[in-house]
Amino acid sequence: MEKIDWGNLGFQYRNMPYRFVAHFKNGNWQAGEIQEKNELTIGEASTALHYGQQCFEGLKAYRRKDGGIQLFRPDQNAQRLNKSAQRLLMPEVPEAMFIDAVKSVVKANQEFVPPYGYGATLYIRPLLIGVGNLLGVQPAEEYLFVVFCSPVGAYFKDGLKPANFIVTDYDRAAPVGTGSSKVGGNYGGSLQPHLEAVEAGFADCIYLDPATHTKIEEVGAANFFGITKNNEFVTPLSDSILPSITKYSLLYLAKERLGMPTFEEDVRIDDLGRFKEAGACGTAAVITPIGGIQHKDDFHVFYSETEVGPVIRQLYDELVGIQFGDVEAPDGWIQEV
Repeated sequence: MEKIDWGNLGFQYRNMPYRFVAHFKNGNWQAGEIQEKNELTIGEASTALHYGQQCFEGLKAYRRKDGGIQLFRPDQNAQRLNKSAQRLLMPEVPEAMFIDAVKSVVKANQEFVPPYGYGATLYIRPLLIGVGNLLGVQPAEEYLFVVFCSPVGAYFKDGLKPANFIVTDYDRAAPVGTGSSKVGGNYGGSLQPHLEAVEAGFADCIYLDPATHTKIEEVGAANFFGITKNNEFVTPLSDSILPSITKYSLLYLAKERLGMPTFEEDVRIDDLGRFKEAGACGTAAVITPIGGIQHKDDFHVFYSETEVGPVIRQLYDELVGIQFGDVEAPDGWIQEV
């Protein structure tokens, strides 16, 4: 493998030496194993290919200053994967199996966990798919659980710098649909609106609620949050939003570490003036400050299009400090590899 420039990774796939694969068959999970081949062989009539019976997760391994490696709240990823699996009638992956698989992949590829100080991480992708050959629309009888990884830099190329977004007319998810599940169909439908946003000169699009198109739901593949002029942390509440582990971590940190009132509530697109700062958050994006939002003919600027606001800076430093082991973590948030 070519020498890796840790300071210029970008967010892209790199073929690592090892991954974990386990097979669900005859009603039970078989013992999984570490494999070297980065290809899967599945039946042409697998439900994952035809009927979208698949879900996935994303989490990261972090290199500490002392050289150790740690995970950030992997139990939450395991629980969210299983909620997605329930929605698509797939077998749950036992939490212990999920975490052991993640740790085994990180250990096997530990030389590719970026060194401390670059802001880079080892991104980990657990994947659950329906396999076997079935023609009818029904749940598969067999499944594969796969965990692979790749070293990554910032999701948005400029890192912790404000980015601008545009409201799209497309819907990300349907009311009472799969919006709260991390399933591939949600992302397949986002490719066109994302492309149109980028072509218009924005980092990504903002989705409004599918029922009324009056309330912010998500920022591309990330969750929205805002800091009000009264210094409150506010994030949208909806059944069609993916429950971001990063967002709920920020809700906790804003309240317990920064002493801020926190709210999950409707965020109306015509009431952006209540916020002095705004951001997008997620495992991949971490925190991306929102410079401004284009909605129809109006372009609303929050703190600045070029500078990071003080509250978002403080939240970022607290969160990333915990993830890299520089700040004391709340109980149960960190697991050693």
